[in-house]
Amino acid sequence: QVQLVESGGGLVQPGGSLRLSCAVSGFRLDYRPIGWFRQAPGKEVEGVSCITGSDDGAHYADSVKGRFTISRDKDKNMVYLQMNSLKPEDSAVYFCSVDCSTNKDYWGQGTQVTVSS
Repeated sequence: QVQLVESGGGLVQPGGSLRLSCAVSGFRLDYRPIGWFRQAPGKEVEGVSCITGSDDGAHYADSVKGRFTISRDKDKNMVYLQMNSLKPEDSAVYFCSVDCSTNKDYWGQGTQVTVSS
């Protein structure tokens, strides 16, 4: 059974940093695409980042380019999202997604990120 468990969210001041983690179980990450989505109250779901392929090519939403970095540890079966220079508009629930899918059946339960002074 595939299971994704996100962690690492919290309250941070603007300009601060957080590192989100996603623990994957039920399959080996290896080179399977995996990524992050986010959803803020009253807003549409936004694809944040996706890591794909044997070269771990990374893709980012324009809104986070240069500030966020996605990575994975195949040995630990973990995916990470390093978020720097956080802005209030980054506040949302962040979800880890198998295959970078928009189907919420492939998501974890999410972790809340709040950027506020």
